[in-house]
Amino acid sequence: MADPNDTRGAPPREIHIEKKKINWLAWIALILGILAALLALSRCNRRHDAAVAPAPTSTAATPPVGIKHVALPNGRTVDLQPQTLNYDLQAFLAGTDAAPRTFTFDKLNFDTASAQIRADDKSTLAALAQIMSAYPKASVKLVGYADARGSDASNAKLGAERAAAVGTALTGAGIAANRIVTASGGDSNPVASNQSASGQFQNRRTELVVTAK
Repeated sequence: MADPNDTRGAPPREIHIEKKKINWLAWIALILGILAALLALSRCNRRHDAAVAPAPTSTAATPPVGIKHVALPNGRTVDLQPQTLNYDLQAFLAGTDAAPRTFTFDKLNFDTASAQIRADDKSTLAALAQIMSAYPKASVKLVGYADARGSDASNAKLGAERAAAVGTALTGAGIAANRIVTASGGDSNPVASNQSASGQFQNRRTELVVTAK
């Protein structure tokens, strides 16, 4: 009788190994949850940094000095910019310091070989006339200058013509002629180097001397 446990001569049995199924949906959900948590943490840190960050330091340049409305003793006002001849002149005439006092125009220069008032400078002379009208006791001396080019004689002539042109502009604005005298400085007392075009332009100037107030 055959032994049922005897497997000799019997065909081999097939062994089925069941592969474990991976739950991809669970893994995807886990990864998405981690990414969402990291994103929320990053946003929180950015909000915190913005809250504690110091305010930026302003690097804007200091704005230029503004125009001031200056009241004159005749009841009128004139718009003047500080650190200009007209502003300093008005303060001097309103103060108690004695004359004489010399003022150099910050904006009253001339083109080469010309004694014509430039259009850009007419507003300066208009404000000067307003100031002199408000201080009728003030008398001035206007001195015209030239750059170092040309002969001494031609430069002296140019200086005289430039001073006369400024004087004419003031009398044309109503300032009495007996309050103004003119003179020439030629190419003396330069305020800048005559070796450059910009320096020569600065030397083609007029100065104002308050002789009485």
